[in-house]
Amino acid sequence: MSWKNVLSIFTKDDLFTQALRESHQMLDIALGMFDASVESLRRRDDGSIDIDIYELDKDVNRFERDVRRKVMTHLAVSGPADLASGLVLVSVVIDIERIGDYAKNIYDLARWHPRRLHGGSLEPKVADIETRVGELFREMVAAFKQNDVDKARHIMVTYKEQLSAECEELVEGIVSGKTTDLAADDAAALVLYVRYLKRIAAHSRNLVSGLVNPFHRIGYREKKESSV
Repeated sequence: MSWKNVLSIFTKDDLFTQALRESHQMLDIALGMFDASVESLRRRDDGSIDIDIYELDKDVNRFERDVRRKVMTHLAVSGPADLASGLVLVSVVIDIERIGDYAKNIYDLARWHPRRLHGGSLEPKVADIETRVGELFREMVAAFKQNDVDKARHIMVTYKEQLSAECEELVEGIVSGKTTDLAADDAAALVLYVRYLKRIAAHSRNLVSGLVNPFHRIGYREKKESSV
């Protein structure tokens, strides 16, 4: 069952509508967490942050549990007919929760590495990846809320063909010793940061893949129908 079919059920059932609305709230919170944590790590020298990121993480977790409860309650009443749609939404909120966790991890880096993190000779690449992951995240939020299948397809292709490989190349260069101008603490923090960015992009891609794929293919490339 595709996300379009899921939405048709949400419009008919108030409980599922509430669950969908809560997933949107989770996305907004996770996006705010991401922006604030990147600001703390990369723009500030004292690791300060303007939000209570740990409390917001708890909010995301509470929403996830509430969405699961609403889905389970609906399925208990409606029976197996809506099982696929319930599974899709549960999968979606798992990805959102993981994005929130990685945003929190970025802030933890800022606390442990209190001066702003600079990538040395890799800074242009790091800054580019950081910007594109942020743009990808925002595009994902918009695509999900608007049920924009074309935008979802673009996000999936962009992540698979570009961001993942670039993140791996940058990390490999640091870990293998090819990058020699970074202090040990900066190198360790940078590797973790890029890995967190990669995972945020991956979960963004997984989430929007539900707009174009049935449940069993969420997180995978869209399977094109064979031409006759």
